[in-house]
Amino acid sequence: MSTSDLLSALRAGGRKLLSASTVAPKEEIGSHVFKIEEYRHVKGTMAHREHMESSTFTVGGHDWRIDCYPNGCSWRPSGCVALFLRRTSSSAKGGGVAIASVRFSVLDQYGNPWRTKTWPRRPFSIGDDWGWPDFISHEDLDLEKEKLLTDNCLMVLCDVTVDLGMCTEACLYTPVVVPEPAAAVEAPAPPFEIDDELTKLIWEKERANVEIKVGGETLAAHRWMLGPRSPVFQADLSLAFGTGGKKTAVLQIEDMDAEVVRTLLEFIYKNMLPEKKRLVLETAAMAERLLVAADRYELQKLKRICEEALCKHIGMTSVADTLALAERHGCPVLKEACMQFISSPGNLGAVVATDGFEQLKTGCPPALVDLMAKQIALVHLGGTI
Repeated sequence: MSTSDLLSALRAGGRKLLSASTVAPKEEIGSHVFKIEEYRHVKGTMAHREHMESSTFTVGGHDWRIDCYPNGCSWRPSGCVALFLRRTSSSAKGGGVAIASVRFSVLDQYGNPWRTKTWPRRPFSIGDDWGWPDFISHEDLDLEKEKLLTDNCLMVLCDVTVDLGMCTEACLYTPVVVPEPAAAVEAPAPPFEIDDELTKLIWEKERANVEIKVGGETLAAHRWMLGPRSPVFQADLSLAFGTGGKKTAVLQIEDMDAEVVRTLLEFIYKNMLPEKKRLVLETAAMAERLLVAADRYELQKLKRICEEALCKHIGMTSVADTLALAERHGCPVLKEACMQFISSPGNLGAVVATDGFEQLKTGCPPALVDLMAKQIALVHLGGTI
């Protein structure tokens, strides 16, 4: 019998003022995903016993973080990745000791645990850590790299269960009132297709708190995803949220179309362009618009993808405009591809005769125009200037 049912029965027996309390052990469970990008590069550059740290997360009134040692933490090299949970601080008065259990999992490409290890409850003082110096070997990671290092990213899930001790709850008898059903508040839909479990987990971690208005559409997003990925979004959102504790913010983007911004958001959440989205880069116009957007929001990886896509579209009528674009947005690979195209003896004369070349002379730095002029002179004067 529940406490409320018991109070109701006692009330029916003539007791006018009733109250009760229940004491029971309680615990709080929290999870944190730690994603390490460019893992092979990180492993190759970090020294033995050197570690990287996750952001701080709170479970049970205590702050925690994950410490990852890509090349091990033992005095001698072990050929293993080490994982530890560290208690960093406490919101509880006086700090005290936290009793917690920890479970680490290395996730596969679909966000499913591939290797999991659990340690039972133990005390954590502030600064204490606990974990495994040999959580997974480098050999196992190499053997399963197609599953565990997709896009050269290592994903670690940490589940922390904190013992809150014996908690007392009071219950006062009140007549049961059936409330009117509240109108359901529909959660905002993601602006892109969610086609894997990890992206679904990231999207549903918190309710979207950013509205991006662009091209007559409103796209939903999360501040905690946009800010760390893009310094420009971080600055815009700081202004939009202000200091008044606003729960949601609106960003207005005037000079882009909705499809470009939608692709930007999908890249930010997935850290990649799915195959369907890469097909849109087969058109030079979309690749150019996306490159401009990636440069504006300082998404360097996406900018490189667009730059490489535009290299495939260089032609006689487009090379001048493409070279000017590369100069404006700092694209060395695209710039070099344009110069190689122009330097070809069979192309020089035709490029100079186009209207685009005249525009290029006014839009590019003088040093670049001089370089092209010297190349033209070398061809027409038999190798001498």
